[in-house]
Amino acid sequence: MYTVATKRLAQEGKNSNECGIYGGQIFDMGFGLIQVWNRVHFSHDPEEIVRKPREEHVMRKSLFASMCAIGLVAGLSTANAETIRIAEHRQARIDALKAVVPDIEKKYGVTIEVVEYPAPEKDYLTKILTELRAGNAPDIFTAPRGQDVADMASAGYFAPITSEVQAWDGYGQLFDVAKQLVTGKDGQVFVLPAMLNVQQLYYRRDILEKAGISTDQPKNWQDLLDRAKEIKTKTGAYGLLFPMGVTWGGGAFGEGFEHLVVGTSTPQLANDDGTLNLSSAGVKDALGFYAELIKNDLMPTQPLLGPEPWVVPKYEMFPAGKLAATTCGSWCYIYDWGPKSKNPIPNVTSVVGTWLIPGKDSGAYVLVDVDSAWGVSAHAANVDLAKKVMLELGSIKADIAYSQGLGNIPGRKDAAADPEFQKMTALVPVIAAVAKGKYLKTASGFSAVSEGVARATEALLRKETDAAGAQKILVDYVKETLGDEMVK
Repeated sequence: MYTVATKRLAQEGKNSNECGIYGGQIFDMGFGLIQVWNRVHFSHDPEEIVRKPREEHVMRKSLFASMCAIGLVAGLSTANAETIRIAEHRQARIDALKAVVPDIEKKYGVTIEVVEYPAPEKDYLTKILTELRAGNAPDIFTAPRGQDVADMASAGYFAPITSEVQAWDGYGQLFDVAKQLVTGKDGQVFVLPAMLNVQQLYYRRDILEKAGISTDQPKNWQDLLDRAKEIKTKTGAYGLLFPMGVTWGGGAFGEGFEHLVVGTSTPQLANDDGTLNLSSAGVKDALGFYAELIKNDLMPTQPLLGPEPWVVPKYEMFPAGKLAATTCGSWCYIYDWGPKSKNPIPNVTSVVGTWLIPGKDSGAYVLVDVDSAWGVSAHAANVDLAKKVMLELGSIKADIAYSQGLGNIPGRKDAAADPEFQKMTALVPVIAAVAKGKYLKTASGFSAVSEGVARATEALLRKETDAAGAQKILVDYVKETLGDEMVK
């Protein structure tokens, strides 16, 4: 009867699109009315059967009009549910995002479309930048590192979110360092620091203790170098790893060089006038530290010259005890060497200890950066709505979902007290150290600096130059890319 009734009503209206809604949608939503019409039209009640044809025709037309009205209202309701497209990459990140999507959809009456991007960070960045240039990127997307934020903002890819973030009820809970990381010298904010990248040094406590080597916090760079030499002498293991080289990509800068330069006499690379201070003593000192590691054979160099240079030293040599110390982030306890890794270290939180990063001459700190900070596209279909949705990605629930999935640290202080975060025992002491964090101010052109550092350290790995030569490689590359006037 449903098919027959549908056909007849469609014929009666000549074209169901006369009411602006596809017939199938109308009849699906008005199926109850169809059944009523069927009971009347096909009834065996004699009084019903003898109805005049005109009355029957009027009734059908009236019913068709009612169903059109129902379909129109439902259709308008569906059309008014806007879609916000969010870019995300890596399955763990996608899963974390999807954990909070239903709450956001319910709160704002929107449909969230998660647009999945290539997993490797470099591939993600290449694709999202291509789409941003073309003006067809998703409404909300992430900038992987601080250096990416500066360049994306200067290119005009982000809609400013200064007033929205500062009026947000979570703003007062953000760590001071998180606010500083995303606030430009003009006071503008373009990204939400929902998650933080917190890095320090991780060492094999069991190996050092067995060899009678001190596990005390190194006091300065020389102390750290001496410790690495002692490790090599007494155990045969490599004493320390800092990411270097072209194939490590942004990690040569963000997982190594930054650690050192912020602890020098010239701790910042960005000058107030927008130029880059790359000829400083601090840059040369950091590259000189690398040169010492290589010259004394304190770190494995050959794996760093191949593809995926992190695999052998971090995921094979460190678990096997052939590498005793390395830079790493909060995620390493869980995903590099913990129970979710491919090569877990048993009792990892007791076997693997942490040191703060020592300054060149004194001091110690963790290095803090934004981790895939959220931003709104300047070309979003509905910028205001996209900003509201983006702020929900900085909720405690969202922060904890990402911590559970990736091992990074929430950008807000109150997440630390949440029972679900407290269950992640490896992360609890790390979030407590954020208050001691140092960071590198970013500026337009930092992507070129990152690539220049990768090239400079590649030359050191290949023993083609010394610290001064490596610094020249960095300076020359950035000048060639950005112009001579950008470098001091």
